[in-house]
Amino acid sequence: MRKVFGFGALALAAIILSSPGPASATPVGGDPTPSPTATPSVSVEDRATFSYGKHVRQRMDIWWRKDGVVRPAVFVIHGGWWSGGDKKYMTEVSRSYFQLGYVVVNINYRLAQDAAWPAQRTDALDSIATVRRHAAQFNMDPDRYALIGFSAGGHIGAAVGTYGDGVPGLRGVVGISPVVSPRTAFEDGDEGSDHEQRKLRKATIVLAGGCDPTECPRIWSSMEVPLHASPQDAPMLSVHSTDEFVPPYQSEMLKQALNEVGVAMNIRAVPGVQHSSPLYREPGVAESVQSWIIARLAH
Repeated sequence: MRKVFGFGALALAAIILSSPGPASATPVGGDPTPSPTATPSVSVEDRATFSYGKHVRQRMDIWWRKDGVVRPAVFVIHGGWWSGGDKKYMTEVSRSYFQLGYVVVNINYRLAQDAAWPAQRTDALDSIATVRRHAAQFNMDPDRYALIGFSAGGHIGAAVGTYGDGVPGLRGVVGISPVVSPRTAFEDGDEGSDHEQRKLRKATIVLAGGCDPTECPRIWSSMEVPLHASPQDAPMLSVHSTDEFVPPYQSEMLKQALNEVGVAMNIRAVPGVQHSSPLYREPGVAESVQSWIIARLAH
């Protein structure tokens, strides 16, 4: 059975999920023994699902090694219009970074229909804070980690990257087709737009709690990543297709804002229309993103 462990003083077992699989080991001394879904490249002691809050969506899969070596971490944030998607679709991406030698944290978060913005950013921040508090359990360096988010997950990652005066330990943020400007997406989805642009416009309204930018401007300002750039923010990398419905100029807005306060940002535009995970699978994209993350976490 696959287990979900909640973090108390020593990370106590909390909820048993009904997915098929072998029986899990019994936790000893209050410290959970992971019981992952078996994979060819990950041993049963290296992967488990933990809770970082009470909501059913506040769960994260953590991949780590019990070899005593302290390693940097990569947090993975799925997409899905803020109202769908699941961490299970990020399993292969998570595995790829685990195989590169990192601790990997693949998170779920509350969806827009369950909780409006900024719940999604709050969940990402809470998952990070929870793992950092328990860094020794996962042989993780709490001051050396990066985020990679896809589409709506890219928006959440960028919002974390620009939160406050900088998030402790965060070395870099990658967005794959990130919606860094929901206001721009809202405007692009007006009359004459295509199906995906109209769908994204509706998704931004749901994210804002059902109101448009004129009805609740403070919420929309909070959602707008470029407005929150500050000198202590993490460097960023965005990847877009040149002709996708979340175009590169969204990231160009963020790049300008970050550069004005002295923070580096790179944008890569790939010919075509692919969005999010299909874009990541285009030749050379995953490799270039991995190289960027490796450089950010090298020291």
